Amino acid sequence: MENADQLVLGKLLEWLDAGHRSWLCTVVRTWGSSPRPVGSLLSCNNLGEIAGSLSGGCVEDDLIEKLISGDLASEQPISMVYGETQEESDRFGLPCGGQLHISIEPIKTSHRAVLATLVEHLDNRECIEKTTHLDTGEISAVSVPRFQHLTQNDSTITQVFGPRFQLFLIGAGPVSIYVAQMAQTLDYQVLVCDPRPELIEQWPVEGVQLVNQMPDDAIEAHADDRFSAIIALTHDPRIDDMGLMQALKTDAFFIGAMGSTRTSAKRRERLLQLDLTEAEIDKLHAPVGLSIGSKTPAEIAISILAQLTELRARAAKELLMEQNVS
Repeated sequence: MENADQLVLGKLLEWLDAGHRSWLCTVVRTWGSSPRPVGSLLSCNNLGEIAGSLSGGCVEDDLIEKLISGDLASEQPISMVYGETQEESDRFGLPCGGQLHISIEPIKTSHRAVLATLVEHLDNRECIEKTTHLDTGEISAVSVPRFQHLTQNDSTITQVFGPRFQLFLIGAGPVSIYVAQMAQTLDYQVLVCDPRPELIEQWPVEGVQLVNQMPDDAIEAHADDRFSAIIALTHDPRIDDMGLMQALKTDAFFIGAMGSTRTSAKRRERLLQLDLTEAEIDKLHAPVGLSIGSKTPAEIAISILAQLTELRARAAKELLMEQNVS
């Protein structure tokens, strides 16, 4: 499954090869309440086809009309601000007087190699840094060890594409809801997997990728790398064990499972019967979370994310050291 950045950049490459005039639009700054975060992308072409979103529909129609007509960014990158006045915020439906600062880049034939490199890195869940040179409109790219937030100065816009630290949650129950909410504030990309369609349909947290299937196949497709943490939270061994059986064979930097000490001991016995080695099972953090006396779903979520915060910092340091050595 492609993430939003893969879709946007992949479409640009497709349109460029088809000979269409195209643009890449990026949210570079927000003020007040904003429908989409900094770094959000939208691509469009001269036929009015689009991929991605800048505002959830507030400004896209106006922007695309201006681009197609040739009024904006025909040759060089430009910046636009939507919502500079209250009247404009009201006209475009921006919430609570919010502002969107947008960079618009015309995509040229000379950009093809860099676009292809960006797409290739995203396909491989590898981080890559794109720099747009505002005076010339040219773009460059370099591999980097991990995700960083977009930065801008008078001459360049620099944005890293690729995996943030990802949190793969097995189960769409109450604890997962609190973990997902808190994890997004800690800059995790969150994916929730549950084979029970009724729970997926009722999922209340926005900004989370939902997968309605058994977790073993989903983990193999989405979370087999060192940027991922995988946590089983269903309390149903038929679901959790299938996910853990696959998770413990991945390169995920953290694998955990919710449950009491007694439940965790029984789980370990079951996993030993599922063609897993002692060394693989030793990677499992169970019971997951720090021992802080947590009882409620929110408290359990805090204990899990406190443990993850320490281990994520350690994993990031190790990745950076390896990058510097290589």
